Amino acid sequence: MADSKYFYGLGRRKSATARARLYAGKGAITINEKPAAEYLDGNKTLLAEITDPLALVNKQKDFDVTIRVEGGGTAGQVDAIKLAIAKALTTAHADLRSTLKKAELLKRDSREKERKKYGLRSARKREQFSKR
Repeated sequence: MADSKYFYGLGRRKSATARARLYAGKGAITINEKPAAEYLDGNKTLLAEITDPLALVNKQKDFDVTIRVEGGGTAGQVDAIKLAIAKALTTAHADLRSTLKKAELLKRDSREKERKKYGLRSARKREQFSKR
């Protein structure tokens, strides 16, 4: 598979980074060299979210998707994968860009964890105040 032609997309969310490769195929999705259902512990909601970009443009059965994902938790990884697949689809078919853009699948969610400040318990939480 390494020598065959593929389309590449990179997606990030929180501290997760996903790199997707779309090969011509029958619709198999592999995440970190495991089938997607196994990687996501059979969670159908997350699996449906990953295939959103492909389902929107009716390309589920046209591509085999290989994904490398690292960092973050499950939710962050799923959003990163979704963005990576959408970006890879736009490199494969430039005419699909407007459809994916309308569905807001090409937007990077820029929200990150706020840092802890000194003198506070967490990013914003303070010590309990006592008048007496």
